[in-house]
Amino acid sequence: MTQHVKILVCDDQHMIHETLREYIESEGFVCVSAFDGEEALQKFRDEKPDLIILDLMMPKKNGMDVCREIRKESAVPIIMLTARGEEIDRILGLELGADDYIVKPFSPREVTARIKAVLRRMREQPRETDPILYFPNLQINMGKYEVRVDGAIVPFTPKEVELLHKLCSEPGRVWGREQLLADVWGYDYYGDSRVVDTQIKRIRRKLPEHENWSIRSVYGVGYKFEVGGS
Repeated sequence: MTQHVKILVCDDQHMIHETLREYIESEGFVCVSAFDGEEALQKFRDEKPDLIILDLMMPKKNGMDVCREIRKESAVPIIMLTARGEEIDRILGLELGADDYIVKPFSPREVTARIKAVLRRMREQPRETDPILYFPNLQINMGKYEVRVDGAIVPFTPKEVELLHKLCSEPGRVWGREQLLADVWGYDYYGDSRVVDTQIKRIRRKLPEHENWSIRSVYGVGYKFEVGGS
């Protein structure tokens, strides 16, 4: 029920808060505000939001540092805002664990659409045929958004779980970057296929090398999850 969904907006511009609050609350969500990085972390811990809108440039503690701290404690979805729109900002934000980004100036309708898309993906029930995928020493559970290696939970963001599950759902299949963008992100990501590369890099860092499976790059195309000789 939307009235229980809490969105934390972190930005130092009051106009951003006023505009987003109007649109967020019109969707039935609860909107909580933070105006600097330190307040953002405090509100994150006190309010336990379901999703965070996080500005890159904030006083006291910038968005990158806030994102890094949050990811040590939680996999809550994060949509990062950046005024500069530079590729390095977007890629670095995704490297740190942000699930999405929006470049300022933006349309409030676009922000609410992104919010609803992320929340919808989080709530969708996995297909009954393969909610949990098992491989030697690796388990991907979409019902719980969990990844386990050797039985221990590895901290993955929701987007990383979705991308890994997609790759592993058909071992040996080569997935193009644009196909992964469409299937995992669910909308046109402005053709920025490097978003996929960034998330794959994060996933590889978190998964140990294993003799029976691996994520392989396919030059000029994309990626595949290889099991044995697949």
